[in-house]
Amino acid sequence: MSGGDIAGLIAAGVFAVLVALLAIPVWKLGKVFDELRQAIRELSDGTTPLIGEVTTTVSTTNEQLRKVDGISNNVSDASANVSALTSLLSATLGSPLIKVAAFSYGVRSAFNTAGKGAPEGKRRRGR
Repeated sequence: MSGGDIAGLIAAGVFAVLVALLAIPVWKLGKVFDELRQAIRELSDGTTPLIGEVTTTVSTTNEQLRKVDGISNNVSDASANVSALTSLLSATLGSPLIKVAAFSYGVRSAFNTAGKGAPEGKRRRGR
């Protein structure tokens, strides 16, 4: 064996050790990818039923919101009707009641003034 052959054998041995050292991380990386693939598969299997349940929940919630919207529309209509009825009663009874109150005040003031014998003009200045 010559010096070149020995150098070649040493280089081949170093290269074999280097390949062995690099093969270990690549082998471990392959295991990581296998675990990652399994985790993604489990996540996908668990997510599919969950998405179905969420879809059901959202549709049920939308149905309930439609019912609440109908109820709020009915309450709005009822409050508008009460407001209109209040306005009608106020317009119908308000003016006559004001007139009756003014009349009774006038009558009461006239009786008080007539009972004391003071003229009406002096009675008003004294207040």
